[in-house]
Amino acid sequence: MSRLSLPISCVAFALLAGCGETDSSGQEGSVRVDGVTDSEIVIGAHTDLTGPIAIWGTGIANGARMRFGEANDAGGVHGRQIRYILEDAQYQVPRAVSAANKLIKKDKILAMVMAIGTPTNNAVMVQQFKDGVPNLFPVTGARSMVEPFQKLMFSQMGVYYEEMRAAVRYFIEEKGATTPCVVYQDTDYGQEVLDGVEDQAAEMGITIAARSAHQPTESEFTAAIIRMRAAGCDLVLMGTVHRDTILVLEAARKADWSDVAWVGNEAAYGQVIADQESGSGEGYYAFVPLALRYADEELSPELRDWFNRYWERYGEYPGLPAMIGYRGADLTVHAFEIAGRELNRDSLIAAVESIDDYQDLFGYQLQYGPDDHKGVGSSVLSQIQNGRWVTVGKSISY
Repeated sequence: MSRLSLPISCVAFALLAGCGETDSSGQEGSVRVDGVTDSEIVIGAHTDLTGPIAIWGTGIANGARMRFGEANDAGGVHGRQIRYILEDAQYQVPRAVSAANKLIKKDKILAMVMAIGTPTNNAVMVQQFKDGVPNLFPVTGARSMVEPFQKLMFSQMGVYYEEMRAAVRYFIEEKGATTPCVVYQDTDYGQEVLDGVEDQAAEMGITIAARSAHQPTESEFTAAIIRMRAAGCDLVLMGTVHRDTILVLEAARKADWSDVAWVGNEAAYGQVIADQESGSGEGYYAFVPLALRYADEELSPELRDWFNRYWERYGEYPGLPAMIGYRGADLTVHAFEIAGRELNRDSLIAAVESIDDYQDLFGYQLQYGPDDHKGVGSSVLSQIQNGRWVTVGKSISY
């Protein structure tokens, strides 16, 4: 029963004696649980479906809706259907703040699940946590998703900062690079990449030969390529996403600059980079939490079935965002199952913390605990070879 529909007698004496609201099981005397009714679990996220990183937002949405749909078709979780509300914030901070306010205050979500973006999550989280709303598996590898420790925060992504530290060490120690450089967006995300490169280089006593910052909307990188090439860079760490990664690599191709290793992370990891007709993506590396799989490769029967079902539902094969979306949704469903019928935010947090041996459909393990909400402890190194992503290193960490 909502506060506006309390009986008149209850309203009259509420300030004196209090009055129990009907809980999610229909029993009087308990406090109503946001996002949980007798027949439904309501969760949501601010995302990007039409903005600059819509390739991530739509993929995450497709994968998540597929898994939640499977749970609902099977009768729900402990008799409750899952309703997943997505608000398109277009990767804009003001829109994300507005979307989060709607989800928390109006829709009364139980938890935010797979919200998109570093600056958008950073802008939303302070008030979100004040409102007691968990942030489950946000789609960003920012350090702020894991540090400092937050009881209401759980991740399933790699950490950009750690991936870049691992990249510097790996390419210097294993590949013989001597002169690292950085090209990065002048954003929270790009700063995370720069920090990781600078800190690891300092620890190893190595000088960063050149740095090049740009706005996310920038489209001309010829000057940056000339400057980094003149500095003698043989390793370029990239704080870029899909669009600017392609533009940087294309500028390098046009300059005929090939004796350099280009290294990014999951924010710039997609088939669109490998599919460039010019071949500019060939040889590009990325550190990722899980590797892209292809429909024509050898797959387990379970994964083959998933690929086919995804194709039937969406008319395309899944990319990394869809894989992450499906995994995040599966983790969420698993937590709902563990929490049981008495689902609330406290039982949900305890349920995720109890997941210490989870293996996803794609062959990767995640683990959580009361003092460890990180989930992922190492990265996979992937490279574009002949137009496809190929895993060249597993379980790499700094």
